[in-house]
Amino acid sequence: MFSQVLNPTGNLFVTWIIALIPVAALLFMLAALRWSAWVATLVGSIITFLLALLIWRMPLGDGALAYLYGSATGVWNVDWIVFWGVMLFNTLVTTGAFDKLRRWLIAQGTQDVRVQTILFAWAFGALLEGLVGFGYPWAFVAPILIAIGIPDLDAIRVAAIANNAPVSYGALGAPIIALAAVTGYPLLALSASISKIVAILALLPPWILLYLVSGSVGMWEAWPLAVVGSLAYIAGQLPVGTLLGPYLPDVAGAIVCFACLLILLKFWQPRQMRAYGGAPLASPGMSAADHGLSTGDIVQAWMPIAVLIVIVVAWTGPWSKLPSISLLNVQVAAASSISEGATIAAAFKWTPFVGGSAILASWIIVALLLRVTRRQLSEIWNKTWSQTWGALLVGIFIFGLAYVYNYSGMAASLAKAFSSLGTGFIVVAPILGFIGVALSGSNTSTNAMFGKFQALVGQILGFPPLLLPTVNSVGAEIGKPIAPQTASVGVSTTRFVRNEGEVIRHNFLWCLVVLGYLIVISVACYLFFPGIAEL
Repeated sequence: MFSQVLNPTGNLFVTWIIALIPVAALLFMLAALRWSAWVATLVGSIITFLLALLIWRMPLGDGALAYLYGSATGVWNVDWIVFWGVMLFNTLVTTGAFDKLRRWLIAQGTQDVRVQTILFAWAFGALLEGLVGFGYPWAFVAPILIAIGIPDLDAIRVAAIANNAPVSYGALGAPIIALAAVTGYPLLALSASISKIVAILALLPPWILLYLVSGSVGMWEAWPLAVVGSLAYIAGQLPVGTLLGPYLPDVAGAIVCFACLLILLKFWQPRQMRAYGGAPLASPGMSAADHGLSTGDIVQAWMPIAVLIVIVVAWTGPWSKLPSISLLNVQVAAASSISEGATIAAAFKWTPFVGGSAILASWIIVALLLRVTRRQLSEIWNKTWSQTWGALLVGIFIFGLAYVYNYSGMAASLAKAFSSLGTGFIVVAPILGFIGVALSGSNTSTNAMFGKFQALVGQILGFPPLLLPTVNSVGAEIGKPIAPQTASVGVSTTRFVRNEGEVIRHNFLWCLVVLGYLIVISVACYLFFPGIAEL
């Protein structure tokens, strides 16, 4: 068995610098050179593999197996979910079901900009993030906000800030599934830990959204919207994320949020209706907008969401044996350089009935119920492939890179160096996640790259096992509004196409505010509530 070497250069500082090269190179290619993510992760994989061979003396054959098993994990555990999730979303768009859902939701709100913002940026954005991610919540929500009078740049900022809390579960749980794959921690335990931190984080953004669209006076006038919006989302996401896993917390949170907000509006509305900027509106009451939909249209609009929830919950819940069925289990192991007697395994476990297969089953049923034609099916497939092939390659390369980085001992060497910060590392951990996603554009990729490293630092310092990987993942979601790749998708339906820089600058300050809030949460959890992140 290959034994990892903690300090192969004989100088821990030099070792630390070399161990940072794959991370720095990847971020440089993405942020400075603006290469496509799949090209950057491919080149990063090559750099990582060569350093692992030449510096950490990883055996070629075992290293190749580690890369292969990592890539296979990326394909089956993440890409399989991403592809069928986007297929499902594109099916809704192509058949018109999504437009019916959007029209019905718009007609439920009042003319007040604060009501529209919480309904669509917060609740509807969470639904879109839970289904497909990739910046699409911005792309679909921003035009709705622009249509109700919010200037383009401000509408994008509102959509982006609202998108913060749901990102940890984006694309049907893909980021958390990636984190479980690289850390080896149980998927449900990680999902539960992240759900609890996100629940605390989610208390803040609705207040920020109200402030952004109506100022401090408008915010305080509409405080029930912030309270109900945040607590209702939490009421949906927290039990699902804790008890069922990472696939549907956003979807459940969004639906509960919609229901509670619509009930609230039956009994309470802001005394003074306001437009964007806090300007008073003369016309009170519910919007007179007619969605023009029949009862059958409304049923068709909500039916795909209901099918998805029923199938995924039945398929992946703790009562189901399907996800545990395994037909192949292969691994290559190395003796850990940090824990004597422990091993670091690069493994691939083929479980054919994973969450992605549940989403495939959901898509087949939805396609049959919506009576998708051959022409539509061809259009949906081609559009999905065009949108996702780059992301699918990223899944292959980033997981191969991450598995080699961990197996060779590079992650352990980096963790040993960072552990010199002591317990102060609790402040650094969410910042690393924030920086990683701000530059890579992907919570999934950031978790794959930094997840094991965070876990190893926590092991060295004696932190609760799940704490650092958890705050890494939640820190990553906060960096999304300033991620160039996310912004490029998010502005695709606005006049800021290919002008992502202005959008990122506009979003930056409020991202730092939310990041500061997360750091406070992280420190408080470590000092006072460590049980949140225990196995």
